[in-house]
Amino acid sequence: MSRTYSVEGLVRVGARLPLGPYLREVWERRDFIAAMASSRIQAENERNRLGMGWVLLRPLLNALIYGLIFGFILGGNRPANYVPYLIAGVFLFEFFSNAVLIGGRSITSNFPLVQSLSFPRLALPVAVVYQQLLSFLPTLILMMVLVMPFGGHISWRVFLLLPLTAIFAVFNLGVALVVARLTVHFRDLSQLMPFITRILFYTAGVFFDPVSVLKHHPTALTAYHLYPLNEVLAIGRSLLIPGHHAPLYYWWALIIWAVVALVVGIVYFWSAEERYGRDE
Repeated sequence: MSRTYSVEGLVRVGARLPLGPYLREVWERRDFIAAMASSRIQAENERNRLGMGWVLLRPLLNALIYGLIFGFILGGNRPANYVPYLIAGVFLFEFFSNAVLIGGRSITSNFPLVQSLSFPRLALPVAVVYQQLLSFLPTLILMMVLVMPFGGHISWRVFLLLPLTAIFAVFNLGVALVVARLTVHFRDLSQLMPFITRILFYTAGVFFDPVSVLKHHPTALTAYHLYPLNEVLAIGRSLLIPGHHAPLYYWWALIIWAVVALVVGIVYFWSAEERYGRDE
């Protein structure tokens, strides 16, 4: 006698969940995400003799190098309080660059894990951005310390760096999710991303004042005011450096950018969930 079996209630292995249950599953893996982020920080510290010191030294050395080079090139055209101006720009941009570059490789660099375990792949870029956030927080303190001898001013406004960092982290996650999926489909993108972030670095106003450069080009200046990286740097500098101000609408524009980036990033990444680990 032949037997019949019901497949009712069975779910295909690797099937993509609807977005709501998918996000709930990601939330249920929050301990896994936190453990992955902290273990990576610990592993990086153990590989280097200076350990966590490189988290602070890397942006500091970058600021020193860029200060020597571009401070000489710009000469009298440098922004006021140039040293703290440059320090704030380099430190904040470093957070974006690391989150997007490493987060963009979070799937392709973890293929054995993706192929062997069943879990929402969104957890991987989230863990990377969370790791970069944890690494960035100590640099906030260093940034405040470094700007003080060069004209920086510490007041109650520095506490606004915390919500700024949170909004920036959300924006970085959204961008990293888009890059992570694109990198799965186009592996060569991982080789191009350092050049793309370098272009963003040179156009974000890290070492120059975009307002003075574009003051004779009102259309370009208006568009630049809506550039999210410019908004982050301008707000950060306004909280640390006297004489530097950021319009209030920069906050609202940045929040909108962060929400849009996160929503687009999640939906775009989730829509290819079944393909991760299968593309070679």
